[in-house]
Amino acid sequence: MTGNLHAGALLLAAAPIGRPEDASPRLREALSAAPVVAAEDTRRLRRLAGDLGVAVTGRIVSYYDQNEASRATELLAELLAGRDVLVITDAGMPGVSDPGYRLVREAVAHDVRVTVLPGPSAVTTALVVSGLPTDRFCFEGFPPRKAGERSRRFAALADEPRTMVFFEAPHRLAATLEALAEAFGADRPAAVCRELTKTYEEIRRAPLGALAEWAADGVRGEITLVVGGAPEPAGLSDPADLAAAVADRVAAGTPRKEAITAVAKENGVPKRVVYDAVVAAK
Repeated sequence: MTGNLHAGALLLAAAPIGRPEDASPRLREALSAAPVVAAEDTRRLRRLAGDLGVAVTGRIVSYYDQNEASRATELLAELLAGRDVLVITDAGMPGVSDPGYRLVREAVAHDVRVTVLPGPSAVTTALVVSGLPTDRFCFEGFPPRKAGERSRRFAALADEPRTMVFFEAPHRLAATLEALAEAFGADRPAAVCRELTKTYEEIRRAPLGALAEWAADGVRGEITLVVGGAPEPAGLSDPADLAAAVADRVAAGTPRKEAITAVAKENGVPKRVVYDAVVAAK
């Protein structure tokens, strides 16, 4: 695919997550040259431009969660008319828990060239400083705000083997850590990364239970949370051994259904696997 030769280019620009001096020379150049700049917060954009000593000469438009869908249509029209559009969020990379995805999708569908101005990311910054495994990880964004939805989300992630990265608002951090400790176990290792790259940066590494107790007194600042993945099961796996373990519990007076549940939990295997092992052993 050669691309739409008459269209402008969509540039996704990563913004500093803390210190303005982390901005690259390419960001300075792009901000000064782009005909259209779509900013999550236009006031913060102007403040960043001032800190960088850059004059933004292009048209500045707001582009945030509440107007993302309608604004994407407008920005696509600018691109199709041959004008380059630069998208920048408050911090980090557009499209990562920030506006950007819808416009990229539309641009790709219309054969518009999409390129990235790489730079800071709270996700990878927190990951590498957490002290947790980095070879495999997943980004889960912001957890649900409602307690029930949050608990269900974490229950679904309890067996995730990869390191997990979350964003969270400081006033919800304690509740989130408590819910994580309940779903994953209080001993699961984690790290709360607060105010990354800023003057008062703090990295607190501890089990989830201890972090929940610490956060109960209140936490301020931008938060990125990194949680270790589920450990590899260390229990029984052979069907004959699982069936024997259930049989031992039943012989001791435990109802078979409860025995199957207990053996499955202790050995980190699905209940269905244990049930099938019991049936096959008959």
